[in-house]
Amino acid sequence: MDTEEKHPQTVTFSHGLEFIERNHDEDDWFLQIEAFDPHEPYFTQQKYKDLYPHQYSGKHFDWPDYGKVNENAEEVDHVVKEYAALLSMCDHSLGRVLDAFDRYDLWKDTMLIVNTDHGFMLGEKEWWGKNIQPLYNEIVNIPLFIWDPRYNVKNERSDALVQTIDIAPTLLDYFGLEPTPDVEGTPLGEVIRSKVKAREAALFGIHGGQLNCTDGRYVYMRAPVTANNEPLFEYTLFPTHMNRRFNIEELSNMELVAPFRFTKGCQVLKIKANTLVNPYLQDTLLFDLEKDPEQLHPIQDPDIEALMVNHMAALMRKHDAPSEQYERFDIAHKEEK
Repeated sequence: MDTEEKHPQTVTFSHGLEFIERNHDEDDWFLQIEAFDPHEPYFTQQKYKDLYPHQYSGKHFDWPDYGKVNENAEEVDHVVKEYAALLSMCDHSLGRVLDAFDRYDLWKDTMLIVNTDHGFMLGEKEWWGKNIQPLYNEIVNIPLFIWDPRYNVKNERSDALVQTIDIAPTLLDYFGLEPTPDVEGTPLGEVIRSKVKAREAALFGIHGGQLNCTDGRYVYMRAPVTANNEPLFEYTLFPTHMNRRFNIEELSNMELVAPFRFTKGCQVLKIKANTLVNPYLQDTLLFDLEKDPEQLHPIQDPDIEALMVNHMAALMRKHDAPSEQYERFDIAHKEEK
């Protein structure tokens, strides 16, 4: 790839900018620019690499494997700088959009949301990647910034606890549309304008992993209570994995079960699930982000743990979690009086 203009990210942003050029004078338009980068492999142009000069004579290394860090300090430093170079390229692409906002004064009537889907461990706590380790903040505390022209709030950082499920109702609110009954997120307009709380606590995680909850100060990662990480099932009407269909063995004991509240009356298939990594081995972890923002020193505090379990139970009930998940994590199903 000889020129930056041919880089997939640059091409994607160029198409988005063409849309802005055609529609900046129109009303009620929506544009989503979704770029794969920053993502491994960390390929970018030399001018961005030159921003992070360093001596390196090792193997070609721009794609760390998901797992524990086995590389030496020089290799770790190199891949971190390769990532930084790619991130600088992403900043440049985003800057082209911000320049268009300046050029057409879109700030006065156009909402802008910038966010990512997840982060990535670059050697922190001796981990590479995502999904296989405890979901530390390097992975889940993702970038999010919003410009809402209705309120003209700028140069402010909020400590409100928000989630990506809030983006859809935020957009609906901006365009004057009501969310459907199954939308669980919170419009963030009032959070921006009045600094109200979006929620007391939030669940996060991946299927079959630890059950994670935060209230903004504490992060609680609860491991399953049995070594086999069971009971654990998948519920679907589309039995496929990321890159293949479920096999015959997986489907041999499936059953059709009653709907969840959010499946609009449709029954779903219940299929025994397996996970790549067993979260039982990661143990239960509790962190105080105020005192330990890097999550290096888990604490033991029965009172805080009980508080976080109560948050978990309430949110699980709210989202109609499968009944066996309460058993897997030894959490009371019914609300305590």
